[in-house]
Amino acid sequence: MKLIKYFIQFILIIFLFLLFKILGLKLSKSFSSFIFKIIGPHFRSKKISYSNLTIAFPELDENEKEKIVNSMWATYGKIFAEYIFIKNFRQSPKFKKKIIIENQKGLEKIKQKNIPVIFISGHFDNFELMAMHIEKSGIDLAAIYRPLNNKFLNPLMENIRKNYICKKQIQKGISGTKELLREFKSGTSIALMIDQRVSEGIKCDFFGKEALTTTIPAQFIKKFNAEVVPINIERSIDDNFKIRIFDNIQFSENDSVEKITLELNKILEKMIIANPKQWIWTHNRWKL
Repeated sequence: MKLIKYFIQFILIIFLFLLFKILGLKLSKSFSSFIFKIIGPHFRSKKISYSNLTIAFPELDENEKEKIVNSMWATYGKIFAEYIFIKNFRQSPKFKKKIIIENQKGLEKIKQKNIPVIFISGHFDNFELMAMHIEKSGIDLAAIYRPLNNKFLNPLMENIRKNYICKKQIQKGISGTKELLREFKSGTSIALMIDQRVSEGIKCDFFGKEALTTTIPAQFIKKFNAEVVPINIERSIDDNFKIRIFDNIQFSENDSVEKITLELNKILEKMIIANPKQWIWTHNRWKL
């Protein structure tokens, strides 16, 4: 039954991607955003989104939560439409103008030093553009990804990611962590999303409540004395993007894995507080 459902989803998505190609980027984003705002609130994740917002922002009333959730679904729709134009974002000078970079010098310094770093971020708006820009800047990069459950759709998305976002895509899991370790030892920087629940993580404070959090960045920091570079992306009203490269962070060799993980969570919190409408609230982040 699941295979039939996945196949129907695959056919529908292929149809929409073809439609988006005909409509062009601007109309596709408007159409997709409209559809997602209609169907999004009917998903099971609606309850999770409101629950997550209550944990992170207990002072918000129901109307304010609804505005954030509606904006999130609109963003989901735009991201979905943009996937079929990812090649253009990578190669077209016209699309390149849609992305403004804050602190490009930071990336140039990393490139010149030729010492691998750990880029950390969360699922903010079109997060794929961050890894794309880092790699385009000449930095050897490997990114962790979680394969889609849909076996028909996953090969398509992997192809898009490897060809236009970041060539070195490493699958999440134990074997992926080992591969990540090999890449880092060989001089490859790594990009990690630290905002998702991981069963093998540790319980760490996140917005005042314990959440299972990945320790991969902290472990690499302890093992290699590696520097961390936070990065985030924000969509403007005119659907352009600003990618911000934060200054490198060097932790003390005496800092524990727990302390480092907590500090990185605090950085992520600040990013979310600055722009809650563009973070993915549908993930069951605080499930233990």
